[in-house]
Parts: sequence; structure tokens; C-alpha cells
Amino acid sequence: MNIDDILDMIDELLDRAWSLPLSGGRCVVDADKVRDLIDDIRLNIPGEIKQAKAIVSDRTEIIEGAKKEAEAIVRKAEERARALVAQEEVVKAAQAKATELLTQAQSKSREIRQAAQEFSDNCLMKTEEVLVKSLTEVKATRQAFRNAVHR
Repeated sequence: MNIDDILDMIDELLDRAWSLPLSGGRCVVDADKVRDLIDDIRLNIPGEIKQAKAIVSDRTEIIEGAKKEAEAIVRKAEERARALVAQEEVVKAAQAKATELLTQAQSKSREIRQAAQEFSDNCLMKTEEVLVKSLTEVKATRQAFRNAVHR
């Protein structure tokens, strides 16, 4: 039986009590019964207080646990955000490096193409010079043969 039930019983006992005439609302109650009920209240109060303390303690533990869990979630989210930012920075750095390497490769490609063109042009010019010289010698030799035959 809890305290509320005992208090209800006292209230009911007072409702059933005999009113004394001309006493201004005073009534007769069974004093032993009231004392027994008061003793029951005294016995139940420590239990109810313990139960209330346990509820408060549980509530405090639940709140503390929730706070710790919330802090852990926030820490984890912050770590994840830092990791994402770091990853983004790595990606940006990699993209910048890739752009730099591509620019260097394009520049080197132009230099190699230009050097190859110059080398080819130089080789063709020397070949042309050799061919012109050879053609001149062939013409001169032919002219010499013609002159020798006509003499």
C-alpha cells in the first residue's frame, strides 16, 4: 500500500466519522485506527523517498549518459568534418599539381615538337645542299662529256 492509498483511507475514515452536535464541526474518529494509518505512512515514506531518489538518480544518469553520447556524436562529427576538409584540401592540392604537371607537359611537348621541326628542317637543308652540289657536279660532268665529244 502506498501513501496515497493510506491518505485516502484517512479521508474516508473522516467522512464516516460522527459529528458532535454543537461542536463547530468536530467529529469522533477511531484514534487507534488513525494512529495505525499514520504508522503505515511513516513506514511507507522511506520507501517512497527511496523510490523518488532512485527515479531522480536514474534521470540524472540518463541525462548524463545522453550528454556524454551527444558530446561523443559532436566530437565524431567534428572529426569527420576535419577529415572531409583535409580530404578536400588534398584533392585541391592534387588538382593543382595535376594542372601544373599538365602545363609543364604541354610546354615540354611544344619544345620537343619545335626542336624536332628544326632538326628535320636542318637535315633536309643539308640534304638539299648535298643534292644541289651533286646536281651541279652531274651537270658539269655532262657538259664536260658533251664538250669532249664535240671536239
